[in-house]
Amino acid sequence: MNKQAVLEGLLFIKGDEGITLKGITDVLDVTEKEAQDLLNKLQKEYEKEERGLRISFLADTFKLTTKKEHNEYYKRLVNTDTNNTLSEAALETLAIIAYNEPITRVKIDEIRGISSSFMLKKLIAKDLVKACGKSDLPGHPNLYKTTKEFLDYFGLATINDLPKIEEIKQDEEIDLYKSKYHE
Repeated sequence: MNKQAVLEGLLFIKGDEGITLKGITDVLDVTEKEAQDLLNKLQKEYEKEERGLRISFLADTFKLTTKKEHNEYYKRLVNTDTNNTLSEAALETLAIIAYNEPITRVKIDEIRGISSSFMLKKLIAKDLVKACGKSDLPGHPNLYKTTKEFLDYFGLATINDLPKIEEIKQDEEIDLYKSKYHE
């Protein structure tokens, strides 16, 4: 098994959260020196000009990040008109925030059953969501809520204009096992 390839996958899966050296040693069942050697080899691969990613050490964790010299292209991607539609994951995350605000990222993740950090960053970049304070929970995580731009995007005067969840459930009584398409 190629542990360097596994490490690359671990970095990808951990995303913005990153992984500590201890996390790497535990998962790969290697010593700290072996883990550091694997990281160094992988970092050298990512330093090549033909690569668009790099491994950064931020906040005591290793993360895959984009190269700064490519920032102008990433900004173009975020600002293109064709990128103004929201994916199902974005809509799901927005709905969770809108119906539960203020809410922490961890609670969003818990409701969705998947990490929402990337989606949350996208929604913040689109000005649909913003941090609105800190929770009293241990570590004092950020609390998130929708913005005025969110209300504009969905044509709402206030957050109270969202349909009530009971109304949505009544409108969507669909039998998922019966298809309107027949063989």
